[in-house]
Amino acid sequence: MVAFGRGFSMVNTMVFRSEFQPITPERFLGIDSSSSSRRKDLVFIVNPQGANGRTGREWRKLVPYLKSRLGKDCNICESLTSGPCHAIDITREAIREGADAVIAVGGDGTLHEVVNGFFWAGKPVASQMNESTRSTALGLIPLGTGSDFARTFGWKNDPCEAVERVARGLRSKIDVGVISGESCENHYFINIADIHLSAKAGFHAARYKRFGKLCYVIGALQGFMGHQNQDMRIKYNEGEWVTCPQMTAICVGNAKYFGGGMKITPNADPFTGNLEVVILQDFKWYDFVLKLHKLYNGTHLSVKNVSTRSVLSIEVEEISGKGGIYIQSDGEHLGFLPKKISVLPAAIEMIF
Repeated sequence: MVAFGRGFSMVNTMVFRSEFQPITPERFLGIDSSSSSRRKDLVFIVNPQGANGRTGREWRKLVPYLKSRLGKDCNICESLTSGPCHAIDITREAIREGADAVIAVGGDGTLHEVVNGFFWAGKPVASQMNESTRSTALGLIPLGTGSDFARTFGWKNDPCEAVERVARGLRSKIDVGVISGESCENHYFINIADIHLSAKAGFHAARYKRFGKLCYVIGALQGFMGHQNQDMRIKYNEGEWVTCPQMTAICVGNAKYFGGGMKITPNADPFTGNLEVVILQDFKWYDFVLKLHKLYNGTHLSVKNVSTRSVLSIEVEEISGKGGIYIQSDGEHLGFLPKKISVLPAAIEMIF
């Protein structure tokens, strides 16, 4: 049987081989894993502070149902994150130890970290267990402030419904986006990457998550302060550079929603092997007020100064040389331009 370490809570005595930051001890769920020679090892990564602590509270309520529904056939392993990037380390260790699935419990931020844990030094993390016969799958129990990725599939913030998906165990390979720059390692995203105004708004929104979904409104207001549309250079699919004037925002979608339910890349589909790029040019603050309903219901592609295309990759540079053009993915700030965004087709198996 797979041996997990102190990053995971089980009743067995285990050995933990950590190459990363120390992982705090977690409580046992009381699952007896000695009754079967091969039970599925499911690692649930929980951000207990997510959604102002609601994620932790909802998780504790879910544990009894989780045990009754999955405990007969699975080793249920729990790991609580203790800070930024902790979920990345836990995920890598779980995959190396041969986990059948790593399930993110929380919002898009937790899911984002777990997805990045599936990769290391530009390559997928591989199991080090000889008896491992299949890859580690990604699962999701949406319990955070924002669950935009789940909206693409019509999943609700219903933890029992999510546990049923895990119980069924149906898998399908999905695409992942990768962001690279001049002086940083690759960064991965499963939902949407965006540039300039929307990324700046997201940067500010992250500071107000204690206000729940209101944080998106506050972030947008702060993003507009001092905002200026910028001329940029764009290269699609390794082609020629094209100058694009008065860029307001560039959204690159592997899935459809961001910003608390805005259907910004309505044609994105994480099974196609492509990313959808939506560009907003020469937008003023009042354009967002007048057209906000179209941005939320996904009918904005017919609006003037909005364009879209399907790509394998997109590179973006600013022209002015002033710097400070924000980029984020899945709501996480990733610095500034220049950046290249590409798709990795069928990169991760996900539980549906």
